[in-house]
Amino acid sequence: MQSRNPFNFNSAVVVNPLMRDVDALFRELTQPVWRQSPRTFAPAADIVESEAGLTLHLDMPGLDAKAIQVTVEKDVLTVQAERKAEPRTEGVTVRRQERGFGTFARSFALPDTVDASKVEAKYEHGVLTLTLPRREESKPRVIEVKVQG
Repeated sequence: MQSRNPFNFNSAVVVNPLMRDVDALFRELTQPVWRQSPRTFAPAADIVESEAGLTLHLDMPGLDAKAIQVTVEKDVLTVQAERKAEPRTEGVTVRRQERGFGTFARSFALPDTVDASKVEAKYEHGVLTLTLPRREESKPRVIEVKVQG
């Protein structure tokens, strides 16, 4: 029986993808900032449901609250904002930029159970919290059972 050498592998299969990834990373790190175009970003959102209604939490750090626009049209809630690029100081080279800037709009279809006229928005510590209360007629109610006799 022939023993297998653990170091005997096809280097072209293993090394070439690794080198391709290293080359791509190097190109990204050395790419001048002026070649990077503005990107749109979409904030992460959590949606929580309770008996009172829905609550949306959107991570939007670094925005001025005045730059955030929340609208409800028909049964669609839309959040729009713009994050401006930070001005660069002369002689400073940015090696990596992962924080997105630009404009975005994110929309959510509202269920029939939400009272769109009572939506509230609060922005605190970089998190936009939207409270969407249930319509009165959609809230669960307890029916009293009457006992006769």
